[in-house]
Amino acid sequence: MSNTEVQRGNVRTLNSGIKLNNKDQLEAEFKRIESAQQALLGISDLANTVNTMQEFYYGLHRHLKQLIPADNFYIALKNQDRLELPFFADEKDAHPSELYPDESLSDTLKRGLTGYVIRSQKPLLCDEEMAEHLEELGEIDNLGSPSHQWFGVPITHHEIVVGVLVVQSYRTEISYGSRDQELMVFISHHIAGVLERLRHQQQLELAIDQRTQELSHAYEKLKLEVYERRRAERLQRSLFEIADLATSNLEGSEFYAELHRVIGHLLPAQNCYIALLSEDNTQLEFPFYVSQLSKVPPKPRALKDGLVEYLIRSQRPMLLDQNGLQKLIHQGEIYSRAPDLNQTQQMKQWIGIPLMIQGSVGGALAVYSFSNDQKYQFKDMDLLTFVSQHIATAIERKYATETLKRSNEELEEKVIERTRELARANKDLQREISQRRKVELQLKHDASHDALTGLPNRMMFMARLQDTLSIHQRSTVGQFALLFIDLDRFKLVNDTLGHLEGDHFLVETSKRLGLCIREQDTLARLGGDEFVILLDHLHSIDDAKDVAERILAELAKPFNLNGKMFNSGASIGIAMSGRHNNETSESLLRDADTAMYMAKTRGKGCYVVFDEQSHQQLLRNISLENELRAALENCQIQLSFAKVESLHNSKEIARDVKLYWQHAEYGLISHEHLLNLAEQANMLLDLDRYTIEMLSSQFSSLALPSYTSLHLTISSQHLTHKHALRSLKNCLRNCQFPLDKLCLFFSELALARDNENHANGFEELRELDVNLGISSFGSGYSSMVTLSFLPISQLKLEPELAHGIRSTRHQRLLNALRLSAESLKIELIVDGVNSQTQVNTLKQMGFVAVQHQLQLEHFIAAEPQLN
Repeated sequence: MSNTEVQRGNVRTLNSGIKLNNKDQLEAEFKRIESAQQALLGISDLANTVNTMQEFYYGLHRHLKQLIPADNFYIALKNQDRLELPFFADEKDAHPSELYPDESLSDTLKRGLTGYVIRSQKPLLCDEEMAEHLEELGEIDNLGSPSHQWFGVPITHHEIVVGVLVVQSYRTEISYGSRDQELMVFISHHIAGVLERLRHQQQLELAIDQRTQELSHAYEKLKLEVYERRRAERLQRSLFEIADLATSNLEGSEFYAELHRVIGHLLPAQNCYIALLSEDNTQLEFPFYVSQLSKVPPKPRALKDGLVEYLIRSQRPMLLDQNGLQKLIHQGEIYSRAPDLNQTQQMKQWIGIPLMIQGSVGGALAVYSFSNDQKYQFKDMDLLTFVSQHIATAIERKYATETLKRSNEELEEKVIERTRELARANKDLQREISQRRKVELQLKHDASHDALTGLPNRMMFMARLQDTLSIHQRSTVGQFALLFIDLDRFKLVNDTLGHLEGDHFLVETSKRLGLCIREQDTLARLGGDEFVILLDHLHSIDDAKDVAERILAELAKPFNLNGKMFNSGASIGIAMSGRHNNETSESLLRDADTAMYMAKTRGKGCYVVFDEQSHQQLLRNISLENELRAALENCQIQLSFAKVESLHNSKEIARDVKLYWQHAEYGLISHEHLLNLAEQANMLLDLDRYTIEMLSSQFSSLALPSYTSLHLTISSQHLTHKHALRSLKNCLRNCQFPLDKLCLFFSELALARDNENHANGFEELRELDVNLGISSFGSGYSSMVTLSFLPISQLKLEPELAHGIRSTRHQRLLNALRLSAESLKIELIVDGVNSQTQVNTLKQMGFVAVQHQLQLEHFIAAEPQLN
């Protein structure tokens, strides 16, 4: 059924519910329905005709205002984890990026009603009272001017929320009803499809534009190459003419006039002269001279400190501008003893080339300019340097015929070599023309392939997958499989080694994946660190599993990135064809993606074959995330404590706070599983604040001795944004116990990744008298030098260090960490101790405090599969 037919059906449904009492009401309602029908049909046609998203947004806004009050209207879209605002119209407030310039637009939208709709995945009609209620609950921050009504509808694509459609009213006489809600929901369904179509179209257009630009650059390069070839031809002709002059019988002014004509073909030479030393090297003669300012050539004169004499002394070519000339004059190199020789005041540039005659400098060739429009370059100086050799050769001919002959032979050899170079250049030109044709073919290739790896891109892969699916649906012979591959540590490569090494990592990964498949199989890159493989003509699922195991083994080998060995891995989802009759290419890719996600949540570095049971388990895990929100609201998460003990007197000096959840179905859920679940649900900050509030309410019942403190490890996300840090500080200020009894610990890995935010956040937290520490220290992410600049008082070592204490190397490492901490006057706690043997060893090594491992396993009736 077409969009237009659906649209008309919706209008008929609206019409069927009308119960009117008189003719006027009937006519008014009929006009409203007719207007709604026209607007909805216009929106439907708009979705099929626009070429860009901006055209669609403006058209949508125009039609929407015909249906409901929509002067205040905007669309928010998700781009991975960020929110964007491609269209915004508001009669009262400026754009959010102007209202809140100190934070990113995405963060602003996430903490408002827009973010709430995306999280809840449900439409929301909200007035001022409801907005204040949501703010009190901590669900939103009330942003912008208060509105009478705010109505947002989620935009979904393949059951995933990809954006929000919002209208709002600032006036009490404008309100939204149920029919307005139906229209908004209907319109949101159209937007998702248009977004996907236009996004693919824009990606294709961008690829075509990029290749068009590359072709244009290649064309310009070809034009430059043609220009250089022509210039080379002119140079070749000039060389032949100079060679003829060197062997001609021309003498005196006629010889120099011809020489000047040849030079004029190579570069501007309106002002030029040749100066030669006399046979006794005591005078300068000027056999040739042309100038725009004077037609009288200089007379022979004795050697002084003129510019020509300076060039002959230097014995090297020179390119001087007016600043260079003045510098030589101020330094006393020229015209200090003979200032009357200085005729350089009006010169803009001067090129002087020494003339080598009979093995020594016997004169000079010079060209100069009086205009800024005529500028010489170093390549001109090099050209004159070359020409000067032939001029000197011609002059030497007058002195020795034998020398002239030898010079002619050298000239002939050079001309032959130049001719060969030109022939090779002409061949290169022909290859360039052929390459141009190849570029056109390459443009088509690149539109369907990944620019980085050269693999087929999403568009090409989906086309091949559809073709393969169609063939198998017709023949029903054999099976094929889809492998969805996600690299486990790609983000770590980018964060630690940089995006350039990240690209090298992706290229190397694509090569390794290519080694694991057959020629008939298709390997493609969908984007980022996601790859997909189409395995055709399989006998059973075992064939796909064998390929997956080869891939895991290949990617488990170390990568050499920037001279360092880096270990990676992958999570693979497998979807087999032929599981049901109505499968499509999109459903197969979705199933493989789902299986990959399940593999990643099972610990990464493995593969999972998609089946409905596992899919349902994934849905149950999502449901468990929602139950966690309810558990926090109902205070069902309880506190437990790990003992921190002094090795001097075995007294409990601190209690490390742990959480557990007594679930009605899964039994006791441990602290580690709670953290994993909260991280997946993006609730780590909520869980930390909940823990602090529970500590505050239960502090009096703990009956802590005066020498016993509380330890709490929280997420570093509190320090990455000022709003999160402000919320944490407010939560701490509301505590009903002295904050100097509390020590907050942050992960060493997070500190190494974002040292600046941690340093700033620590300074603000110390103003509340709360103590600070670093947990999981010793993993190699940071050094003691870094810690010396931070206001921390305690360190907790990585538990794995305690587990390997029997190793001599581990003991040396522990001892080094202890000495470093003592030098910085930082209390060091060994975490993860679970035996008396470990306690005795650590005590002998000089450690003063340990934290015992909390044993909750015997309370756990049935550990849930928290993925």
